[in-house]
Amino acid sequence: MKPEPATASHPGAILAIILVSYFMILLDNSVIFTALPSLQADLQLSTGELSWVQDAYTLVFGGLLLLGARAGDLLGRRRVFVFGLVVFSIASLLIGLAPAGWWAIAGRAVQGVGAAIVAPASLSLLTASFPEGRERTRAVALYGATAGIGASLGLVIGGALAHWISWRAGFFVNVPIGAAMIALAPRFIPESGRAHGRFDVFGALSATVGVGALVFGIINTVDAGWNSPVTVTAVSAGVVLLVLFVLIERTAAQPIMPLRLFASRRRTGAYVARFLYLGAMIGFFFFTTQFLQEVLGFDPLQAGLGFLPMTAVNFAVAMSIPRLMGRLPGSIPLVAGILVTLAGMFWLSRVGVDSAYLTGVALPMVLIGAGQGLGFAPLTSLGIIGAPASDAGAASGLVNTFHQVGTCLGLGIAVAAAGTVPTTGSAVAHLAAQVSLALTTGSILLLLALAVTAALILPADLAARRTRTPREPVPAPQLEAAR
Repeated sequence: MKPEPATASHPGAILAIILVSYFMILLDNSVIFTALPSLQADLQLSTGELSWVQDAYTLVFGGLLLLGARAGDLLGRRRVFVFGLVVFSIASLLIGLAPAGWWAIAGRAVQGVGAAIVAPASLSLLTASFPEGRERTRAVALYGATAGIGASLGLVIGGALAHWISWRAGFFVNVPIGAAMIALAPRFIPESGRAHGRFDVFGALSATVGVGALVFGIINTVDAGWNSPVTVTAVSAGVVLLVLFVLIERTAAQPIMPLRLFASRRRTGAYVARFLYLGAMIGFFFFTTQFLQEVLGFDPLQAGLGFLPMTAVNFAVAMSIPRLMGRLPGSIPLVAGILVTLAGMFWLSRVGVDSAYLTGVALPMVLIGAGQGLGFAPLTSLGIIGAPASDAGAASGLVNTFHQVGTCLGLGIAVAAAGTVPTTGSAVAHLAAQVSLALTTGSILLLLALAVTAALILPADLAARRTRTPREPVPAPQLEAAR
């Protein structure tokens, strides 16, 4: 077994660079939601074109994640991390300068390329930079917390910038942040060694095209429905290619996604639970934003600020997670987090045209924020726990792949469910009914996430804790640094 990495020379700087970069990536997943109406008016986009401003980013991000993770293993994670930041920052600048819709959509796709490189590399660098034990537990917990805070805070920032300046400001802000991280990363983050061997070309192609086709098919249901020939063809092709991908990985000498990562019930459960949890959360963000603006009459700034109860509680709870994960098995706060999120989601799903913001939206958001704060860090740490050093990039890539594909599939399911609401009564009443049904669908996904956690993660995690000797430290993510 390889030795644990020595303590990083500048642990605070390394952690800050990684978390700020990851936060920037996640911010752009949600910053666009509250800015969509002003962007649509400025660029004169149709409803279908507007959806692709978000979907182009999700499609490329989800499709290239495993490829980006493997690139870090083969080429050096810091080198790949910096390159991804360059791509993401340039794309952000181009989107902010977009004179037309096609330009903005193309820029979002390029942004997705950068994000697919940065996201897995950031987690791999984090685990490689902090030694096993308390330091790594704290670092991974903060990384997981960033995932929840980035999504919710993006709505606040996007709404504020769109209201006070322009929707373009939400993308321009990435440029100086990205430039600073590009300058600081080579100075403070040590380079990882390159893995020897060949690149799994056929595995990479089948995974990238398969995930891309599946995500495209799901996205297409928003406009064309599940019975559309394009949807059926894309989803079928995606499934076939992903089955082919698994067959390739079974025989590949150096697979892009080692199937041995799924031998752990905790890791497998964490991937599936993350998929379901994020599927529920993306529907919450998408539909609650519409409810605030179209039913309650909030402007973009007010809608963004309307998410502050969730964001504030999320942050406060997330800051306590490193201490909790040092005392309890990660599965305990995870179960609690999913349960609290479920309670908030179900409460929020009862909204209607007569709902008041405080009792109908803000208080349920407090529960959802607390649940996110409890759940995201364990979902991250359990997704990489016990993975060997040689699989660092692959394990990180799987965490982010299930995150992104979960959001895309969840949004498609929520939109499809909302589309079944009969068009009766006023437009406002119709939208309120759609929001209610979409959030009820999210509650079902959370129930499934809870079932997966209870069946796979909790028993395995408690069993692993019981097998420790009294002198052993509380288990932290066992991912060793690749030399």
